[in-house]
Amino acid sequence: MSTAASEAAAIIPALQPMDLREESTNSNYLAQASSTFSKLGGTRLINTPSLLTTTLLFPSLRLQARSSMSASYQDEERLLGTPRSSSQLPRSRLSSLDDSPFSASSSSRISPNSVGDKFSLSPDPNAWGMDLSGYAEPDDNLHTPDPVRDKKYDRGGHIFTSRGLANIGCLALLAVSIVTLFAGFPIVTYLTKPVMSTKGGFNLGGVNASGQIAQITGDFGLIDPDTPPDAYTFKSVHNGQDLQLVFSDEFNRDGRTFYPGDDPYWEAVDLHYWGTNNLEWYDPAALITENGSLKVTLSEKPSHDLKYEGGMMATWNKFCFTGGLIVASVMLPGKSNVAGLWPAVWTMGNLGRAGYGATNDGMWPYTYDACDAGTLPNQTFPNGEPHLATVDGDAGYGGVLSYLPGQRLSRCTCPGESHPGPMHKDGTYVGRSAPEIDMIEAQVGGNFQVPGGPLVGEVSQSGQWAPFNYNYRWFNSTESLIINDPTITELNPYMGGVYQQATSCVSKTNQACYSQMPNPCYATYGFEYKPGFDNSYITWLNDGKQVCTVMGSGMVADERVEISARPVPQEPMYILINLGMSYNFGAVDLANMVFPVSMYVDWIRVYQDPNEVNIGCDPPNFPTKAYIDEYIEAYVNPNLTTWTDGFGQPKPKNRLVDQC
Repeated sequence: MSTAASEAAAIIPALQPMDLREESTNSNYLAQASSTFSKLGGTRLINTPSLLTTTLLFPSLRLQARSSMSASYQDEERLLGTPRSSSQLPRSRLSSLDDSPFSASSSSRISPNSVGDKFSLSPDPNAWGMDLSGYAEPDDNLHTPDPVRDKKYDRGGHIFTSRGLANIGCLALLAVSIVTLFAGFPIVTYLTKPVMSTKGGFNLGGVNASGQIAQITGDFGLIDPDTPPDAYTFKSVHNGQDLQLVFSDEFNRDGRTFYPGDDPYWEAVDLHYWGTNNLEWYDPAALITENGSLKVTLSEKPSHDLKYEGGMMATWNKFCFTGGLIVASVMLPGKSNVAGLWPAVWTMGNLGRAGYGATNDGMWPYTYDACDAGTLPNQTFPNGEPHLATVDGDAGYGGVLSYLPGQRLSRCTCPGESHPGPMHKDGTYVGRSAPEIDMIEAQVGGNFQVPGGPLVGEVSQSGQWAPFNYNYRWFNSTESLIINDPTITELNPYMGGVYQQATSCVSKTNQACYSQMPNPCYATYGFEYKPGFDNSYITWLNDGKQVCTVMGSGMVADERVEISARPVPQEPMYILINLGMSYNFGAVDLANMVFPVSMYVDWIRVYQDPNEVNIGCDPPNFPTKAYIDEYIEAYVNPNLTTWTDGFGQPKPKNRLVDQC
């Protein structure tokens, strides 16, 4: 044996697997063994002593270590001339190792078709004498159940930790944000959106259904775009002040109809106007716009068991105004010398709907805000007082002054009774009603007839009042009644009856401005009024000129019948236009009438003081909407003729005669 072989033989036993706990000794030994192999011309088993340790401790490097060791074993076998086998390992060491597929003893028993022959398996560190049973790896606790420790650390605390609360809080905030965005925001937007005024109507701006609304914008929402700019102001006929246009309808668009829902401001009725015993049925078909004007036709046409058909339309609960000037350009129907037609342009308080009897029962033509005999049925107490209210009245009714049922919504109304309000500072209700002011009621009469000549066309321009003065005689002094031209205007001899008192002037019209006259024309009619008591008035216009004024001072208290002053109407007033016939209004000359006959309205406009604009059917000081909504059946059913017997509603208690 050569010297080199002798040295190798001496070193070989030291190459057997050793306990890693002898790290210091092993490291020196491995370094010496590696150096010796190098001298013999063999490949170094390992570059540094720590590499073996690294490969044993970190399995990912074991394959590399195995490859290096396999090469070293091959060099060993070539040098020694003997194969490496388990017999070369000390028996004492083998007996202390677990028998595994990777151990030396197992490898000697592996058959040629064993798993070890088919796959390259990582070496088992135990085969090298490395006892790793006591080595603690960082993740051992994850794989080693310990009930005591688990209970102590995993279940011994509580769920309300700051981290848990932060997580739950974040999720809750996210959920609330999502719900707020997709549910809360739309709801809040809906609930907080500004409520647009309907001006007492059914929809925005008082409209209910019309393509016109797209053309009506801004502060002039009630002004017809066809109104000429020079008509945007009008001089007050009372004091010359410039008044501002607040509503207009030029009727320029042909083919407009006025069935319910057809028009933003006007609605035609479909009923018989039984209250004045009209001869015709009012049908919406009788009203249409044609050639730039409103055309209202009265026809000899059977309708609802009546022989005639006429038309009436109104802005009830759609457009109302309180105070100001209303003017209209009108061509009256028929001929100026044939009597019998009853055309009218007029206004009425919104709490009463014309043609709907139950709504007017105890409301028309009252304009009263006091608590006395004037609020009672027949204007008398149960004992028949005051006596003068029972004599010198309407001769057709035995001299009785009034057949009115009493003011239904008076200042005497007991607290808690049904009433639209508001209330005075003393706790009493404001007296409410449905008063009437007529722009025109046209007639053909003899007031201005030349002896032996034909009848003359006239207009009656009136205010209707209740309660009534003694003998219907209001205080028409020179201060309270102003007639501008007595040659064409005079006080109406009709002063009133058991159902109304009138302050009325009759004026001669432009005799050419009738639809069946040669070259017919339009004339301007109107009235201006200031509501209330102090400095109040009503001034009428005929053919564009001021003709008659009734001052509020003419309607002061009348102690003879124990009534107080009556204000010029303070209620929100709506506009009506109609054409019919009735023997109640005067003689009807059917023999000389030519049917069909039409009245035409070219335009209608409303003006108010710029500092006192008051439009809308539900103003704060005289509300109507809630009351109308509560009793809507009476306002849409013309067959209900009275409030109590017809509609079945109790009359509010009056503290003068009822127990509050």
